[in-house]
Amino acid sequence: MSLPDSSAAPAAPGPKTYRVGTLTYTRYGLLQVMFWMLWGDFFFQLMESMQTVTPLLLRWNGASDTVIGLVGGSLSSALAFFWYPVVATQSDRHRSRLGRRRPFLLWGTPPVVLSLAFLGAAKPAGAWLQRGLVMLGAGTPSANACAVAWISVWLVIFLLFNAYIVQVFACLIADVIPQEVMGKFTGLYRAVGAVGSLAFSRWALGWAEAYTVHVYVIIGLIFAVAFIIIIWNVKEGDYPPPPPRAPGGRLGAIREYFVTSFRHPFYLNYFAVTFFYWASLVPLNYVAFFGTQAGRAGYAPTLGLSLQAFGEVKGWTFIVQIPVFFIVGVFVDRFHPMRVAVIGMLLTAATYFGCFFLVHDKDSLLFWWCLNQVAIATFLGAATAMSPQLLPRERYGQFVSANLIFGMVGLVIAPPVVGGLLQWVADYRYAFAFCGVLTSLSLAALLLLQAQWQRLGGVKGFVPPDPALPAARS
Repeated sequence: MSLPDSSAAPAAPGPKTYRVGTLTYTRYGLLQVMFWMLWGDFFFQLMESMQTVTPLLLRWNGASDTVIGLVGGSLSSALAFFWYPVVATQSDRHRSRLGRRRPFLLWGTPPVVLSLAFLGAAKPAGAWLQRGLVMLGAGTPSANACAVAWISVWLVIFLLFNAYIVQVFACLIADVIPQEVMGKFTGLYRAVGAVGSLAFSRWALGWAEAYTVHVYVIIGLIFAVAFIIIIWNVKEGDYPPPPPRAPGGRLGAIREYFVTSFRHPFYLNYFAVTFFYWASLVPLNYVAFFGTQAGRAGYAPTLGLSLQAFGEVKGWTFIVQIPVFFIVGVFVDRFHPMRVAVIGMLLTAATYFGCFFLVHDKDSLLFWWCLNQVAIATFLGAATAMSPQLLPRERYGQFVSANLIFGMVGLVIAPPVVGGLLQWVADYRYAFAFCGVLTSLSLAALLLLQAQWQRLGGVKGFVPPDPALPAARS
């Protein structure tokens, strides 16, 4: 009796592999890179939370509300508008032994940590600077004025180099995390980031006034160690050569940036979603006035809660988001982030209007605001996973920066408009209505984007349109 030919037997399936670019992971290797990127996200959010201390730092050194608004708000938006395109284009075009993203994390981390340390030392530095100016015969400026000037200088340095950390880390995610698990990863990414922000608020913020230098230095050093570990453990793959440089030097590069970023209607709709969504966050700043006893004469009555009671409600809105971020990733990977983002945005708009019509006391505020934050978490978890699938990979950093520019413009335009409308209606409850209207506009842009995405292939065949070609030829 003849034996069966063993060569004809089907080969046993090997272990599942995951690919992104030229990188190939086993399941264990994928878990490793996801762990280190989530590790980085926790400490990144811990460091980013230090920016919430900037207005307080200015106030502790005697800055007026106008100066706080200019230094703590307008300055960062203006720098982001002009500087982010430069940063994004640099990392997209860079090629080195470490890759195109990690070198910027390596070079950007030391100045970020140094600027944090000097920001924390603002009060003693202001006194030292005052004595130096007096010795030089430069008049008698106050120590507070010198401290505010010191903060302004080091805040600019921090923002310039932190721009590399913010954008490059976001681009590194798209370069090292496979598309098929992007939804699960971004859900975990958002949840871990929320835990990092919560950790700062719970264990660091309370010490910031009495031990300002210590808090700034310790968090800066923790961040530096965490990112050095990431640079060591997360490897980038090989990249194709960057596109040819535009003729005309720097002016030609600027022209190419704006032409390729803002020509195709698909990407313009993508940016419009961000513009209206970021603008919708502005009215939320006035919810504290509606919820507490901060109403003004001639305005409609507020809920009249104590600041402590309002803080308890707001704390729950953060807590309910964390499990949602974990769960939403599963649905994103199964149904596509575009579809989940539409549902999340629809629910966000609906719950804003629910807050406007149905909130009358602490319990109803807690219920509707928590529902609203669950909806926002659904949208954000999907939107984070949507970017790597919709934006062109070879210009990913460029389009991330262009999207941020639209968001910043929304944050610049919305405050005076919203403030003027609230003064006109004289009722802080309308903050929820304005959030709902702006979110609805963002939803309209997202639905139009979804229709374009379907025409360009949808789930099975979508390829990001070539931004260098007119829409009719893409």
